[in-house]
Amino acid sequence: MEVALASAMAILGAWPSAIGEAWVCSTAINGMSRNPEMFKSLRSTMILAVALVETTAIYSLLVSLLILFVA
Repeated sequence: MEVALASAMAILGAWPSAIGEAWVCSTAINGMSRNPEMFKSLRSTMILAVALVETTAIYSLLVSLLILFVA
């Protein structure tokens, strides 16, 4: 029971990641709508930023699975 609770608590790190990804995407789309000439530059920067933010969710999933199956 305690292992399942610890695993559930570890996966809570995915929530800030999801909020951060939404913020990055909305900001990039706002910038693209204001300056369409910068579309390619903003898009590539957005993809890089989303990939970096996504690592937090991946690490949370990894820790959660380790707690669940190793402990």
